[in-house]
Amino acid sequence: MSFPIRAVVFDWAGTMVDFGCMAPVRALLAVFGEEGVPITDAEARADMGKAKHDHVAAIFANPDVAARWSAAKGAAATQVDLDRVYAKLQPAMTEAAAAASDLIPGAAEAFAELKTLGVRVGSGSGYTPAMMAAIRVSAASQGYEPEVVICSGDTPSGRPAPLMTWAALIALDAYPARACIKVDDAPVGIVEGKEAGCWAIGISASGNGVGLTAADLAALPEAERRAKIDAAAQQLEDAGADYVIEDVSQLLPIIHEIAAKISA
Repeated sequence: MSFPIRAVVFDWAGTMVDFGCMAPVRALLAVFGEEGVPITDAEARADMGKAKHDHVAAIFANPDVAARWSAAKGAAATQVDLDRVYAKLQPAMTEAAAAASDLIPGAAEAFAELKTLGVRVGSGSGYTPAMMAAIRVSAASQGYEPEVVICSGDTPSGRPAPLMTWAALIALDAYPARACIKVDDAPVGIVEGKEAGCWAIGISASGNGVGLTAADLAALPEAERRAKIDAAAQQLEDAGADYVIEDVSQLLPIIHEIAAKISA
């Protein structure tokens, strides 16, 4: 008999590459800083997982950012401002993402095991195809090369709409959705997976919810480290995650648990 799970669709930053989801934050902080309207790490992370144009729009809509923009510029932000910042963000994000393309420990092993089980592997990202280009090459050189990469702009709507996951499943010829899994570190990506009809597995420690590099996370006192991971896990559970794990190295036992439930 074939393995009960037909496909797994992974997010990229914070899930399979870029522990802590650092690249988007670095790029956003740099671009808004160049505009003379610095934003905080928390403001940059608040809408992580959305398509990058939607992400920038959400930052502009933040009342605190809007007030600082008006104070710095003498007028409220316009669509022209948003489009200009997004245009500046694209090369900044491409450079930052390429520099943060190391696989998260366990990613290559999980990918190889899924292939051994006969599970199709796809992916989706809030990055544009241009932002993803160098990451894909780097990831492949490290042993991770999903069959499908759906990017921002490949579907009419981004997360939390289910279209990116559906596009990946269509390209993989994987159905029914209830036999497929979405893995993501952002609540908006968990909602995407559930709206698509898939199982959803959240990633807490390596993702945007904690927002620290592996070294910085390990350096925290145990109680503080645990509190940050637990808070990130709660956000993912609140978004509807069926399971939450700390990082992708813990994925395979959950894959087999879900497979057993599907079989039953």
